[in-house]
Amino acid sequence: MDDIVKQAIARWPNVPDCYGWLGLDARGRWFMRDDAVQAQGPFPEARGALLQHAKLIDFIQRNYEPDEQGRWFFQNGPQRVYVELEAAPVVWRVEEDGAADGGFAITAHTGERSAVRECLLDEAGRLYLFDGRVLGLVHTLDMEIAARAVERGLWTPVDVRADGLPERYGYVMRPSEQPA
Repeated sequence: MDDIVKQAIARWPNVPDCYGWLGLDARGRWFMRDDAVQAQGPFPEARGALLQHAKLIDFIQRNYEPDEQGRWFFQNGPQRVYVELEAAPVVWRVEEDGAADGGFAITAHTGERSAVRECLLDEAGRLYLFDGRVLGLVHTLDMEIAARAVERGLWTPVDVRADGLPERYGYVMRPSEQPA
């Protein structure tokens, strides 16, 4: 978390939380959802405005984390902005790392690199990876690369139902629907 954010929390400790205003889609893109968009329906059916400002996106991603209840949020100064998720808290990018062992590297949409501990395949053919800390969906553009890791026996997908993943991996898809 940025130091300036920590200072804002200390200075204004009682700012109310914000729900429904920010969404993360299955490709790791952020969407701003104002009142009019929220009135049209839940995320991702009513997405809102795609954020495109690189410095704003970087700021959100540096200050994105879960609370103790598994609700992911962006700490915007003193205010927590809870995030509605289309698929999972993280979207993984996959690349062959070129190592002699034929390994693969994963990087979260936030830029954090990690290693795969579990590989999961849902009923719709979506591939998820768990790194021991957070579950993430493999970006659609990287499915061919991920398939090579599976074909080489480095990752073994376990069949799962997508609707059971939030409970199993401790995250909340729609924090606004959860009691505080």
